[in-house]
Amino acid sequence: MGKIVGAHGRTGTLKVFSYAESQATITTGTTIFLKTPQGGIQKRVIKWIKPHHRHLLISLKGVDDRIKADCLKASILLVDRNRLPEVEKNTYYWCDLIGMKVNNSDGVYMGVIERIIATGANDVYVIKDREKEILIPALASVVNQVDLEKRCMQVTLPEYL
Repeated sequence: MGKIVGAHGRTGTLKVFSYAESQATITTGTTIFLKTPQGGIQKRVIKWIKPHHRHLLISLKGVDDRIKADCLKASILLVDRNRLPEVEKNTYYWCDLIGMKVNNSDGVYMGVIERIIATGANDVYVIKDREKEILIPALASVVNQVDLEKRCMQVTLPEYL
């Protein structure tokens, strides 16, 4: 759902960059999971949440000072999959796409989706194969097919790529 980018204030409030278009799935009282940079998982309950400029401010039970908040920097916020609403046809959660193999329209392997960039107009898929990166716009004219079961996407590259 997001990534903790830092602490805010002295009382343990967390500053979070949200990956979600809607905050409806994480509200006061919601149980979330934090995946720490070291790979550990912590279960926490949201005391309160509010928007703050381009981020969210979140207070979690058990995180009540700046030191505890600072220790959670770079942690990823996760929620149970069953809390997420169903998506419309040809719409996907980022977590379903990241790590997916990508082939061009001729079936040639291009790499895997390493991350997704939200640009406002449309998302951009960052496809990586070893050290090579290709940025592909997430547009219906580019993405031909997404197979969630096979974890594979087929794309037609725009002529400018």
